[in-house]
Amino acid sequence: MVNYSDDALNQLFHALSDPTRRAMLQALAHHPQPVGALAAPFEISLAAASKHIRVLERAGLLTRQVQGRSHICQLNAAPMHGGMEWIRHYEQFWHHQLDTLEHLLEAEDAATADPESRRDAPST
Repeated sequence: MVNYSDDALNQLFHALSDPTRRAMLQALAHHPQPVGALAAPFEISLAAASKHIRVLERAGLLTRQVQGRSHICQLNAAPMHGGMEWIRHYEQFWHHQLDTLEHLLEAEDAATADPESRRDAPST
């Protein structure tokens, strides 16, 4: 498994755990936006929006540039790679588990399939 720092993964998953922050990231995927524009779709104050933005900044998911009185936020999707690699490890685990289950079910089906045809089959 790829080894990413626990702190970086914790911050990433914490940042992504909130629907408001995920929506902000989705908006930033289109183009950089000022804090006010990021806060506008939500019934939250600019102070609350700034708290969400700080969480996203700590996770490295966005950068903020000050242009005069405006704070312009831009998406940085690179830290998501660590989360994707962590999840990919468990995706492989579940594929293996489901393949095993499929083989067990197929074997069970074969063992219980049409008893008439098994009666007529020659015994070994």
